[in-house]
Amino acid sequence: MAGLDQALTGVTRWIEANLLIDVVRVTLPGAEEPVLNTETGQLEYPDGEVLYEGPGAVVTGASTTEGISVPEAAAPWTQQTRAKFTLLTPLSAPIPQEGATVTVVQVHDPTRTSLLGRSWLCPSPGLASTVEVVRKTPLDQNTIPAGVNGGGP
Repeated sequence: MAGLDQALTGVTRWIEANLLIDVVRVTLPGAEEPVLNTETGQLEYPDGEVLYEGPGAVVTGASTTEGISVPEAAAPWTQQTRAKFTLLTPLSAPIPQEGATVTVVQVHDPTRTSLLGRSWLCPSPGLASTVEVVRKTPLDQNTIPAGVNGGGP
């Protein structure tokens, strides 16, 4: 496969230079117990371990999907629509672990600053294959409020 990898080198460089132009951070939630802030009445969670911070992009998936969540008392199940996203990082970046949190910490376009402060969860480990030009990791939008373990900043 050395010939194929060599042929894809130009594509990989182009993607890194033209698509991975924002800065993303991948962290694992802190393992310690939260501490009550007596002034705010809120639980404060410890900072997590930063697994990667560098070039990347968060893009929406082609569609939303429905999944089964915990049933309500009167129904056998509830349907929940989850917005699917994908994290793109260079091949040199580590494969994000399941349970990691992704945030966009810098955007290339000032009109996209609404992405700052949002976060996404890695519901499974990042994807890996024998032929790649960019690392892909499936994401779900995080619904945990800001300041809560794994939530936005």
